[in-house]
Amino acid sequence: MEMKKCTLIILIFFLSIWSLAAQYKSAIYDAYLTNRMDEWKNIIDKMQEKPSKTDQFLLELINYQYGYIGWCIGNDDMGQAKTYLKLAEDNLAQLEKNSYKPSYINAYKSAFYGFSIGLNKLKAPFVGPKSVNAAKLAMKEDASNPYGFIQYGNSQFYMPPVFGGSKSEALKYYHRAQSIMEGNPNNLKEDWNYLSLLVNIAQAYTEMKEYDKAEASYKQILEIEPNFNWVKNELYPNFIKKRNDE
Repeated sequence: MEMKKCTLIILIFFLSIWSLAAQYKSAIYDAYLTNRMDEWKNIIDKMQEKPSKTDQFLLELINYQYGYIGWCIGNDDMGQAKTYLKLAEDNLAQLEKNSYKPSYINAYKSAFYGFSIGLNKLKAPFVGPKSVNAAKLAMKEDASNPYGFIQYGNSQFYMPPVFGGSKSEALKYYHRAQSIMEGNPNNLKEDWNYLSLLVNIAQAYTEMKEYDKAEASYKQILEIEPNFNWVKNELYPNFIKKRNDE
């Protein structure tokens, strides 16, 4: 009887964690679609305050922190970016201590090195290679982890050509990540990372002046989520204007 009670308690515990994680994922996705980053911030703050976190919960939190840091840097809010980068790095160190999903750890290490360059461009010659190497290691450790391919693609996208960066090379890795993600369609539901990847692909095609492919990518995004505000109201109209002006 005691064993049955213990098993039931454990089952209820994991079911509650799963339900809570699903709620966070849905709320983050909605915040991404509506560009409500204040709500995104509230969610990651609540998650960070949880006194006990499973490794899986911590990995999910890091993903959301990663998204928020990128948004802060993109909007020149360097103070917030520094604050949340430190939190995310501490969380990642805990996962590394627990040896939990090394490929994901290295993918986020690559991203965080990239963020540190965004916060201080002078670090690029020293930190840039670390970001690239971490992404390579992530891909080597787990070829089914799309985030390693995304981060390597990002390193190629943002690296100046004089230092070896290449938009066409970035696209190869973005498409590899896309293929991996789309190979698990059940995981695509309410996944902000997937939409973000498609945006990266559209922007890479735009930078390369392959406008037909860029437009096809934007249309794909709006077919998936017609009310994705960032794309609908900003990125796609700006793309149309850019193409028409050339």
